[in-house]
Amino acid sequence: MIKVENLSKAFGAKLAVDDVSFEVSKGEVVGFLGPNGAGKSTTMRMITGFIPPTCGKISVCGFNMLEDPIPGKRRIGYLPESAPSYQEMTVRSFLKFAAEIRGLRGEECRRAVQRAVETCFLESVYNQTIDTLSKGFRHRTCFAQAIIHDPEVLVMDEPTDGLDPNQKHEARTLIRRMGENKAIIFSTHILEEVEAVCTRAIIIDRGRIVANGTPQELKARSESGRLEDFFRAITLPDTAHAVKEAA
Repeated sequence: MIKVENLSKAFGAKLAVDDVSFEVSKGEVVGFLGPNGAGKSTTMRMITGFIPPTCGKISVCGFNMLEDPIPGKRRIGYLPESAPSYQEMTVRSFLKFAAEIRGLRGEECRRAVQRAVETCFLESVYNQTIDTLSKGFRHRTCFAQAIIHDPEVLVMDEPTDGLDPNQKHEARTLIRRMGENKAIIFSTHILEEVEAVCTRAIIIDRGRIVANGTPQELKARSESGRLEDFFRAITLPDTAHAVKEAA
């Protein structure tokens, strides 16, 4: 449902994403891993059509995101990192606004809002303004807007960042459940999240994919059998990179 081919993105002289290719199918939850600055968020933004690639191809549900992006965007739910919201709106009015932007009206809109509220456990804050919510409830509200139209594809950037352990557990359970009938890709640097939620993991370092496989396959490539050790072995710390370039 997501197909990325030879994708690259340059910001001036800096090549943030370098010839990246992968696919995500229905029923998959793919964790997109990498150190800070590896190119995770940039790749996510290109998949959703938020920024254009320098070169390469992207298709979502068979639609070319460069030549015909609107049908593909209609099928995507996007949760960006530090997702924005309108602080003066209530949860109800914000989700209704998000549904209407997606073209939902009348009873269809009402049902979509109710489904999102129930899915994200927002009943207790339904009529509160967003600026009065805890960080966890604000995050749930932003998650709810991403799924308001029941998208076929979910793209999420650090979906559990800043949440407490209970909230992380709830978010992971929700992602795992939704992944049964959607194509989901989410970026993270929390390795335990990959083992808890993902059917497959892609590791990117300095703009290039360095590993792609199930969590079990990646752990098996480490002598210790630990994903953390494998991750550290194939990603280059900034300090080591600086020394390597100096040499």
